[in-house]
Amino acid sequence: MSVYHILIINRAGSLIFDWENKQDETTRVEKTYSYPLNVILEVVDQKPTVVFGENDGIRIKYVVVAVNGRRLRGAKFLPDDDGTEVNFMDFISVPSNFPLTLTFSPPILSANEKIILSSMFHSLYTIAAQLSPVQRSSGIEVLETSQFRLHCFQSLTGIKFIVVSSVMSTQNSETLLRKLYELYADYALKNPFYSIDMPIRCEKFDEALKILLEKHEKNSIVTL
Repeated sequence: MSVYHILIINRAGSLIFDWENKQDETTRVEKTYSYPLNVILEVVDQKPTVVFGENDGIRIKYVVVAVNGRRLRGAKFLPDDDGTEVNFMDFISVPSNFPLTLTFSPPILSANEKIILSSMFHSLYTIAAQLSPVQRSSGIEVLETSQFRLHCFQSLTGIKFIVVSSVMSTQNSETLLRKLYELYADYALKNPFYSIDMPIRCEKFDEALKILLEKHEKNSIVTL
């Protein structure tokens, strides 16, 4: 899937909705190693994390999610079917366990990290608008890096809609942002139980967003 994250930020800069693509296999990197590993791993937040030795698409803060195709649960996994979990760090310290294949994934943001980053982006958006020599200029609309592309649309009421997508996607993210705003208006603002600027917890909104993303992906052309 070309869309990685969707964020909605209220007028005060607080995160009121987030969606994260946790099933995107295209962002994962798989590599077979002999002993010893040429990357340095440490357990960070109970996850084996790369702290040194970027190579072959594996970057700092990438986490190990599988060993020989077997998924990790925190820093432990089942190396075979006998039902006994082993510590990942202990497992990779034994030369006889090699060669082995590790699957790496970009770091998944925690809830607190998403809140902090949303507040930070809100501030940067405001600063960008104030620094502009043109009066009534908007803030950050597009931010592009070598790894992702961020698009932001701010409604007239100050609600920010953010889509973080792959740099390889040629699909128009602005259209997706407008559709996302329409969903917000239809399923949040028209909900008598919803209060403006509060977190969006609506099953109908989630279902409509899922359908919207599926349609977006069908129309998306990814160039490699």
